[in-house]
Amino acid sequence: MDGLAILAFLGTAVVLTIAPGPDILFVIAQSMTQNKMAGIATALGLCTGLLVHIAFAAAGISAIIYQSSIAFSVVKYAGAAYLLYLAWQAFRDQSNVALSNDASPFTYRKLYKKGIIMNLLNPKVSLFFLALLPQFTDPTAGSVPLQMVLFGCIFLIQALLIFSVVSVAAHKTSTLVLRHPRIQRRLNVIQGTLFTVIGLQILFSRQ
Repeated sequence: MDGLAILAFLGTAVVLTIAPGPDILFVIAQSMTQNKMAGIATALGLCTGLLVHIAFAAAGISAIIYQSSIAFSVVKYAGAAYLLYLAWQAFRDQSNVALSNDASPFTYRKLYKKGIIMNLLNPKVSLFFLALLPQFTDPTAGSVPLQMVLFGCIFLIQALLIFSVVSVAAHKTSTLVLRHPRIQRRLNVIQGTLFTVIGLQILFSRQ
């Protein structure tokens, strides 16, 4: 793999990661409604899901999903339903948000699993890697699938680093915001609205 190609890919990956999208918004929501470790646990789950998408893209499975309208629709509707379910849970939770740095390991495991499920049930992620990774590969430099895996791992590492920084920043912001009781009471509504928007984005996505 050429060094310039790696730098070009890394620059592209950073720009795409910090752009407002379902994953980074999901991390921000968890960091603001709970704490920075909740956001990082969510980020770890999302990045674990990326491993599957990277493997699928390298193996050509993503191409099969893209070509099969049934497979694409099944994943899409399952993902949208899951996000809308999370939105419903947030809307019905009438309790005030209270930040804590002492959440239980069970809470973090739950968020980790939630991140994995959300990522795996978003077909746009598979199509994203299917479209992005091949552009930076060089058939003369060796195995193309292996190059795709390596580029995918670079993407995963930088995404995890950025998500972690965002988690810390969102948590610090929330400690100021949540001093206002009115905002505190409405944060669950904000989180539910966010999940609804993400779910609808997935629902109306096209192949």
